[in-house]
Amino acid sequence: MKAQTREKLLKVSCATLTTALFKRGLRNVFLQNVNPLSTKEGNMVGPAFTLRYVPAREDLNTLKVFENPEHPQRLAIETCPAGHVLIMDSRGDARAASAGDILIARLMVRGGAGIVTDGGFRDSPAISKLAIPAYHQRPSSPTNLILHQAIEVNGVIGCGGVAVFPDDIVVGDGEGVVVIPAAIADEIAEEARLMTLFENFVSQAVLAGRSIVGLYPATDPQTMHDFAAWKRANNKG
Repeated sequence: MKAQTREKLLKVSCATLTTALFKRGLRNVFLQNVNPLSTKEGNMVGPAFTLRYVPAREDLNTLKVFENPEHPQRLAIETCPAGHVLIMDSRGDARAASAGDILIARLMVRGGAGIVTDGGFRDSPAISKLAIPAYHQRPSSPTNLILHQAIEVNGVIGCGGVAVFPDDIVVGDGEGVVVIPAAIADEIAEEARLMTLFENFVSQAVLAGRSIVGLYPATDPQTMHDFAAWKRANNKG
C-alpha cells in the first residue's frame, strides 16, 4: 500500500468509504456484527493478513495442539507482517474466543496494525488497554479450541459476511470495519478524501443554519462555488 494512500485512509470514515465503494457497485464491504473493542487515534489501516477457523474436530483440537509452533493460530501471530491487519474468519460465532490478550500483545509488539474477528476475544478488558486497534463481535472467555479449529493462514476468508482476500485494505474506525479491494484502494482513498472535505463544508453550512436543499447533494450550482471559496479560505487542497 502506498504511503499516501494510507495517510488518506487514516482520516476518512468507514461511512464515507462505503459510499465511495457503492459508486463502483460494491455493496457488501462493511463487516456485520463486528464492533470496536479498542480504537486508537486515527483509523486502523493496513493490508489484510488472514486466519480461517472451521468447526472444531474434538479428536484434533486438544490443548496439546498449542505446543506445535506451526499451529495456524500461533503461526498467524508470528508471521503477520508489520503494518498488516490480522483478520479472522471465526464463522460469526463468538461463543469461543478467537484470541486473547497475550497473543494480541505479541501481534502488537511485532508491529501489527490491528486485529479483527467476527467472533469474540477473551481477556477483553486487558486487550482494550493495549496500543493496538481490536474489533470483535463481543467478549468470549472460553478458548477457541472448544468450538473453532484454526486451519489456514493467509487464504481467502469471509469475515462478518464480507469476502476478504489477502492484501485487501482493511480500515476500521469508531463504527466498524470496511474492506477495500486492493486494486482500487488508491482511487477509493482519494475519492474518500475529497468526499470528506465536501462533507466537512456541508456540516459547517448546516450548523450555520443553511438548508440541505441544493446543498446536499449539490444540485444548486452555487454550492460548488461556495465550496471552492471555503477550501481557499481554509487552505484545503
